[in-house]
Amino acid sequence: MTEKSSPCPCGSGKSYDQCCEPCLSGEHPATTAEALMRSRYTAYVVGDSKYLLATWHASTRPETLKLQESLKWQGLKIKSTTKGQQRDTSGTVEFVAVSKTDGRAHRLHENSRFSYEDSQWFYIDGGG
Repeated sequence: MTEKSSPCPCGSGKSYDQCCEPCLSGEHPATTAEALMRSRYTAYVVGDSKYLLATWHASTRPETLKLQESLKWQGLKIKSTTKGQQRDTSGTVEFVAVSKTDGRAHRLHENSRFSYEDSQWFYIDGGG
C-alpha cells in the first residue's frame, strides 16, 4: 500500500494524499480525463480492482477483473490529452506505462478514450 505522504505512483509530482488517494478512497471523483487516467494507473499499482471496475464505462466494463500480482508497475508518462476537461463530455489521454513481470520490462502505449456522464469520468477503452 502507498503511504499517504509518499510521492503518488502516477508521477504527477504530488503526494499520494494530494493526488490520487482522494479518488481511490471515494472522497471525490477525478475532475478530468487525465486525472482519471492517473488514478486508474495508481489503482493498478496498489491493486485496487474495485476502483478500476467502478471507473470503467458500463458499455465496455468486464464482469470481473483479476489483477496479475507478479506485474509491478514502474512508471507512467502522459504524452498528450485531447479534450477531457471539466466542461467536455469526452476526452483521450495518450500515455506510456512501464511494468515489469518475471524480470522482464514491458511497455504499454495507449490512447485511452474517456466519457463524462452523471458528473463522473469513465474509462471506455484503449482507443484505436
